[in-house]
Amino acid sequence: MQRAFEGEVAVIGVSSRDEVEAMAAFIEERDVGHFPHIRDDSGAIWSAFGVTSQPAFAFINDDGATETIVSPLGEETLTDRANALIAR
Repeated sequence: MQRAFEGEVAVIGVSSRDEVEAMAAFIEERDVGHFPHIRDDSGAIWSAFGVTSQPAFAFINDDGATETIVSPLGEETLTDRANALIAR
């Protein structure tokens, strides 16, 4: 995802409990190394956002309200949803 947002957006990738090598391979294959990624060893992050499978996206606005979508999102939809959060 390299589209420009209409404001400030932080994107962080959170891997499952897989091995570091698998996470590194995913980042390289998907060409998503331009934003940070963390490994959720315990599953606590996934659990906190109600993520039960991949792909999933958690959107957090400035007020801390969250919305989690557990399904694929295309680049355009993802960009539109991020921009909608910015516009709030």
